[in-house]
Amino acid sequence: MDRLLRVALKKLIQAGNLRVTTAAGSTFTCGDGTGKPVAIRFATRAAQRSVLIDPELRFGEAYMDGSVVIERGSIADVLALVLSQTRDGKPPIWARPPWLIRYLYRRLQQFNPPRRAQRNVAHHYDLNGQLYGLFLDADRQYSCAYFEAPDQSLDDAQLAKKRHLAAKLIIEPGQRVLDIGSGWGGLALYLAEICGAHVTGITLSQEQLELARVRAGEKGMAEAIEFRLQDYRDVTDHFDRIVSVGMFEHVGVGFYETFFRKCAAMLDDNGVMLLHSIGRSEGPNVTNPWIAKYIFPGGYIPALSEVLPAVERAGLLVADVEILRLHYAETLKAWRERFLAHREQVERLYDARFVRMWEFYLAASEMAFRENAMMVFQMQLTKRQGVVPMTRDYIARETARLRALEGGQRPPLRLAGE
Repeated sequence: MDRLLRVALKKLIQAGNLRVTTAAGSTFTCGDGTGKPVAIRFATRAAQRSVLIDPELRFGEAYMDGSVVIERGSIADVLALVLSQTRDGKPPIWARPPWLIRYLYRRLQQFNPPRRAQRNVAHHYDLNGQLYGLFLDADRQYSCAYFEAPDQSLDDAQLAKKRHLAAKLIIEPGQRVLDIGSGWGGLALYLAEICGAHVTGITLSQEQLELARVRAGEKGMAEAIEFRLQDYRDVTDHFDRIVSVGMFEHVGVGFYETFFRKCAAMLDDNGVMLLHSIGRSEGPNVTNPWIAKYIFPGGYIPALSEVLPAVERAGLLVADVEILRLHYAETLKAWRERFLAHREQVERLYDARFVRMWEFYLAASEMAFRENAMMVFQMQLTKRQGVVPMTRDYIARETARLRALEGGQRPPLRLAGE
């Protein structure tokens, strides 16, 4: 078993500096000796065997259970080294059979009718509310921030994200806005308070719903915002604007056309929709099995080649697409550092295994954005031509206007048609 592990890892790790200690006590080094040295140790032969057979699932499990120990560096360093060896997001050749089986059955794994969708959401979002408060920003934005400068704080970058989204929506006071996947209510509150919109926020998380309603009440915005525990397929209202941030990853490939057709039916003929989602640049793939089992059951990160045909069939027009590359890597880094700074508190809420599970989740996600072809796309959709300006200059003008409103200043005039 030690020999097989040595051969496999030496073939996988061509660059970098990884020292491996087997359960039997033998040691070998992989890579070309460059970069930050990292070292791992297998505590059991069972862990070695399972990681060899199915590394995408079993390596994370072994770290969670303590049967893989990081002796030098951190799990983030190890994952950065491993994921930097290949850019296509696929496992090494010897581990392709489990990947192929998962690819063939991926639509079944992503089959998310309403009842199953709510169970999947509850698995992740209905955890102890204190957990998210430990590592998110003050507004509890649980999606990619928008870093306008490298040294910008997480809170400022999350505010910039909300401002950036609002600028693309071009909201007029009094317009009806639907926020699909409204989370803890931060974006809905911004659109109501700063833009003067009437917002309906829908979520499948009971925990998020309750806190969002409390926040709206505390801000005196209960009449301007309605939060509902509701599936997007059950909404019957019509809206001037639709926004969805960090929710599309839970829809599933088989429901993309359903999603966009429903949005088209709800959107006014002069309306604007903005979809903010994680995406993959290397084409269709499968959800990492460890992530699917422990973090986001039923979730999937789409390739644009899977999204655009569904948009077209729904009769929607793509007015603008923006790709955010390393913004999510920086967001996840901030979350990971905050999470680890509070690891003792998290362990009191759950246990040490949970702490390692979430550390692995945050580190693996961050390194997927740094080392693989993961990105975030913001797709602006309309039902007809001419709804948004011909050039993108309006985004900068709207951003400046919104920033002035946030600071209580008198915003610059917006001319007709802008």
